[in-house]
Amino acid sequence: MTIAAVVFDMDGVLCRYRIDKRLAHLATLCAKSAEEIHAAIWGSGFEHLSDSGQITAEAYLAGFGERMGVPLTRAQWLEARRLAMAPDLAMLDLVRALARRARVALLTNNGALLEQVIDEAFPEVRPLFGAHSYFAWQFRTAKPDPAIFRALCQRLGTPPEETFFLDDEPENAEGARAAGLIGHHFTGIQALRGELAQHGLP
Repeated sequence: MTIAAVVFDMDGVLCRYRIDKRLAHLATLCAKSAEEIHAAIWGSGFEHLSDSGQITAEAYLAGFGERMGVPLTRAQWLEARRLAMAPDLAMLDLVRALARRARVALLTNNGALLEQVIDEAFPEVRPLFGAHSYFAWQFRTAKPDPAIFRALCQRLGTPPEETFFLDDEPENAEGARAAGLIGHHFTGIQALRGELAQHGLP
């Protein structure tokens, strides 16, 4: 089957994401432990509100600081996010190679604030994906909801069955399959290359 588009997750796929580094840095800014911060923001469902577009970037930043117990500036939030991300150069090279054969796109479970600062947090994204850099908040839902994948295919102009999606979270790959896409649970570049080769891609 022809693959018209390959869609990449970001954290854990295009970059190595270390939330422990992010939490450790945030903990230096307030009187809470990394575990307390994680529970207040990620464990409470607050982060999901941002990812799924239920709150604005401004409300998210203000709420993030409230849950930490200290006001948080945009620059402080960005620095903590950037510290957690290390680009995977081999994966970025693979994106460039695939772009010569198919449309490439990004779909990440993140909110409006990260989209606004992505050029500073992960400057490789825009040059690789351009207008096809998608953040879940834009769809008012998040992975693994099959609705986000159907909406994504509409924006890409590609049939689901010709759209290859990869994510390091197995439930997200399964959500893509439920929407009719080819879903790949990303465990490493070699396994990915093997599956892409089955579809005639480098």
